[in-house]
Amino acid sequence: MSMNIDHGDRMESGQVLDRDAVLRAIEGSLAMIEFDPQGKVLWANHYFAETMGYDSDEIVGLIHKQFCTTDFVTSREYRLFWENLRSGNSYQAKIQRVAKDGTLLWLEASYMPVFNDEGNTIAIIKIATDITVREKTISEIATELQAMAESLRKRAEEGITKSREVVTYTEKLVEESNENLNVLATLKTQAESIQTIVKTVRSIATQTNILALNAAIEAARAGEHGKGFNVVADEVRNLAKRVEVAIQEVSSQIDGITNEVIKVSTGTEHSQSGLQESQILIEKAVEEFAGIGTASQELDLKAKDFKKML
Repeated sequence: MSMNIDHGDRMESGQVLDRDAVLRAIEGSLAMIEFDPQGKVLWANHYFAETMGYDSDEIVGLIHKQFCTTDFVTSREYRLFWENLRSGNSYQAKIQRVAKDGTLLWLEASYMPVFNDEGNTIAIIKIATDITVREKTISEIATELQAMAESLRKRAEEGITKSREVVTYTEKLVEESNENLNVLATLKTQAESIQTIVKTVRSIATQTNILALNAAIEAARAGEHGKGFNVVADEVRNLAKRVEVAIQEVSSQIDGITNEVIKVSTGTEHSQSGLQESQILIEKAVEEFAGIGTASQELDLKAKDFKKML
């Protein structure tokens, strides 16, 4: 937007607004300052002077670069900025400026060249709005978002680490559970083998008892000649009975052991199943934490990009 001001002219016939009246209205409500083409302050209203921390008469005669940061003044961008204004190009942007006390201010500003009748730039009018509070608020929000994203990322990483530790521990428990099941299976097999042996010994004892009985019968038939043989037969029969009693006790103990092995084996299998289900749930939790970590990184990048746009 360019301005060609002639304070004596009126608007064309049919138009209601007067240029001087419009300028007075703008001057009375917005911060305004006027520079010559070299950047020297020609005039400023009290709104602009107050915004920058100066008195209205104090600001006249200052140079534009006195309101800018050192980095901006020494940059190529600053030189091009003034070259474009002197060439008659307007400029509108959010800018950062330095108040009298060194405070950094954010302004929403429009620079408009003023032309003479020959079309040459004779002044630069700047209209500005102080948006420092808004920018600080937005910057604080962006910083808080960035801090939240960082905190969320750290917590997600901690959650992943802890979950993986639990997964490792659970895997170890599952491995130990498998080993216990193998031991129990071996024990069960051995118990079954003992039962087989017991059955064999019981069969032998039964046959021995039958032989002893037959020997007693034959001894009775032999009369006096078979008495000694009868004594031996009795001892063999008594031994067979004691073996039978012992076998019954062993068999009973083996049955008890087998039942306990089955119970422990069943419980271990249930525990193993529970551990495996827990392992699956924990792995899903790790995936969720990883997703949170990724989301927090995206939030952090967006917060940084948001701050760069300020």
